[in-house]
Amino acid sequence: MKNQFDALINAPFGAVAIAVHGNQLAIDFLLQSPVSEDYQSENPLVQQAYAQILQYLQQPNAPFNLPTPIGGTPFQQRVWQAIAAIPVGQVRTYGQLARQIGSGPRAVANACGANNTPLIIPCHRVVAQNGIGGFMQGKQNGLRIKQWLLAHEGVSKYQHE
Repeated sequence: MKNQFDALINAPFGAVAIAVHGNQLAIDFLLQSPVSEDYQSENPLVQQAYAQILQYLQQPNAPFNLPTPIGGTPFQQRVWQAIAAIPVGQVRTYGQLARQIGSGPRAVANACGANNTPLIIPCHRVVAQNGIGGFMQGKQNGLRIKQWLLAHEGVSKYQHE
């Protein structure tokens, strides 16, 4: 498992996996931790991400100052910038973000799904008009992780959907 990720942090919902491909950071949420102890590689970007994610898991107001994704289309970059501006403890609907950037809710949702750096680009703060919306491209128990992240940030509305 250590070959698959450059770092792994056990979390109350499972684990946060960190990988670096070239100079591009990727973060993934795992529903179960494959190892009992956290680990990290010697890569400076991995160590920086590891420290900041640990801090976030302890204190949701902890800031992230990691490099934003290099990839993505210009449209995805616009969506990710709008998502990154959502304050901790608040949510926006797909429709609100779509109106903000002059697009449609489905396109915003697709850009959320293409986000490779959740937490840095906090797509868990984007919800549906009438509910929690999707998360982790529909992976099993992904909504449970989204609920945990929102509750961790003080958003209680989506606890029991």
